[in-house]
Amino acid sequence: MCGILGVFNINEEPVHRDLIKSMADKIAHRGPDSDGFYVKDNIGLAHKRLAILDTSEKGAQPMGSKDGTWIIIFNGCIYNFSELKLELKTKGHKFSSETDTEVICEGLSEYGTSFFQRLNGMFAIGAWNIKEEKLYLSRDRFGIKPLYYWFNGQTLCFSSEIKAIIKHPDYKIDVDLQALNEYFTFQNVFSFNTLFKGVSMLPPANTVKIDASTTLVKHESWWDYDFTKTDESMSFEFAKSETKRLFEQAVKRQMIADVPVGAYLSGGMDSGSITSIASKHVDRLSTFTCGFDMSEVTGREANFDERRDAELMANHFKTEQFEQVINAGDIRWSLPKLVYHLEDLRVGMSYANYYISRLASKFVKVCLQGTGGDELFGGYPWRYYKVFDSLNKEDFFSQYYEFWQRLVPDAEKETLFTKEVFDKVDIDEPRRVFERVFTFNDKLKYNTPEQHINNSLYFELKTFLPGLFLVGDKLAMAHGLEERFPFMDNDLVDFAMKVPVKHKLGNLEKEIAKIDENSEKQKSSYREFNDGKNVLRKAMSDFIPDEIINRKKQGFSAPDESWYRGENAEYVKELLLADNTVSTKYINKEYIHKIIKEHIEDGINHRLLIWSFMNFEWWCKIFLNGETV
Repeated sequence: MCGILGVFNINEEPVHRDLIKSMADKIAHRGPDSDGFYVKDNIGLAHKRLAILDTSEKGAQPMGSKDGTWIIIFNGCIYNFSELKLELKTKGHKFSSETDTEVICEGLSEYGTSFFQRLNGMFAIGAWNIKEEKLYLSRDRFGIKPLYYWFNGQTLCFSSEIKAIIKHPDYKIDVDLQALNEYFTFQNVFSFNTLFKGVSMLPPANTVKIDASTTLVKHESWWDYDFTKTDESMSFEFAKSETKRLFEQAVKRQMIADVPVGAYLSGGMDSGSITSIASKHVDRLSTFTCGFDMSEVTGREANFDERRDAELMANHFKTEQFEQVINAGDIRWSLPKLVYHLEDLRVGMSYANYYISRLASKFVKVCLQGTGGDELFGGYPWRYYKVFDSLNKEDFFSQYYEFWQRLVPDAEKETLFTKEVFDKVDIDEPRRVFERVFTFNDKLKYNTPEQHINNSLYFELKTFLPGLFLVGDKLAMAHGLEERFPFMDNDLVDFAMKVPVKHKLGNLEKEIAKIDENSEKQKSSYREFNDGKNVLRKAMSDFIPDEIINRKKQGFSAPDESWYRGENAEYVKELLLADNTVSTKYINKEYIHKIIKEHIEDGINHRLLIWSFMNFEWWCKIFLNGETV
């Protein structure tokens, strides 16, 4: 719901309204309904509004508290704002709108910035304390809504998207080589750096304070995932019934809106369960499915199109179903646009997100989707079984780091990067970044299979999942669409962390029994099992057809492997091996050529790496060379 930005000159230089407006124009797509500005002396705030709750002018931002203490700009949705509003009314606060924004204003007035911790929802907030002349930035528990900042010691700029920050005349664009090293290791950035040197992302569940004395932006963490307090006495039946209750509650909560709400509908259990519940609250719920032209697709990718299962559920739930079919040629057209909107390159194939959100935005303003269920309830058992028999912490780190080097292993970095880049990067830094995710939390233990699995869930929730949220947010907001994630409800997440691993992975006890340190054959066999989200499957069995419940987990992906060998082979070569290729200042062209040849001619699947090469090339074209899209 919206785009926010601000400029705070701690050197007391005045902020000019024209500058704030020009920066806000770069994120106008996030809020096509209206805009608002607060500019006074050395602080400037801007808001681009996508009106979801109380669409009247009463919901306009920036918004001030009744006592004149706070001015806030806010992007997101607070699902427990009605309960908080009632509480604040008992303390004498008056309200003139039906917005969650006004509740945040009055909550800050009553409780100060600790109020952020009580919000159940997704949010990125900029809050200016007029009396103290202090700026506070805060972000939701799970990192659903993005918030970036740049600080040069004199000026702090923050925004929902980086493209607004780099519009500031004092920012000089350059590549953060360590972030580049991370990206080509993990296909993600696990630290809070970005490819834009000097621009950082505020971590989830963190608040920062900036005032005239600030020399360094200090993150204050106020919440973290905790899988160390699982209730081993919990029965499977209780886990099932409570998961079902809390999930239904979460979906109902997140349907709050004064505009049309729809749902993404893949062929999977998570989106199907959301659709099942949502369809009970909306007559003729609009659902949206993305499929692929499979006419030239072979091998395992031939099963990637989920339209048939989605249609089955759409018919079952009596929804108004819309489909988007993507073909290989769509990549050429969409890739520059999605890179422009993503800015901060993360995770894999994302053009499906671009197309499906564009389709949904024509019919609704809010769309529910199922991201988060896998990470909370153990949806990727093949990942956990790679490390659940680790001997100790060091063994766990080594095995898991090897797995998460999704693109280029450290041993190949010298051939990946040009000499100039390789000499400047610390090749060991990605490993240290990886380990810091775990060592940040001193509660984690590494003694049992269950602990190793819970540590894996913790890691994916802290790293991989925020990358998915970022892609979802940026590409949905590119079309003025708000995505919501019922699995990421505070109460549901709190409960999911207490559910024992044995209830999440149906074959866990059998797999533990198979552990034999002297038998590689046994190790390879148990790692092929697919038994994830067992308690969630049972809880959802009342909502969706058995054939969906019992379907083998396959994930959602485009048939890129086939397309890069077929119709898109020439485009890949044209983009990455041409004389005017920009990214070869950083990436060895010989290495790119080797990867493309191995993929096309030798049958080695490099689809993720080729996708990342293409993304980075367009990133360089757009943000370094200034090409328009």
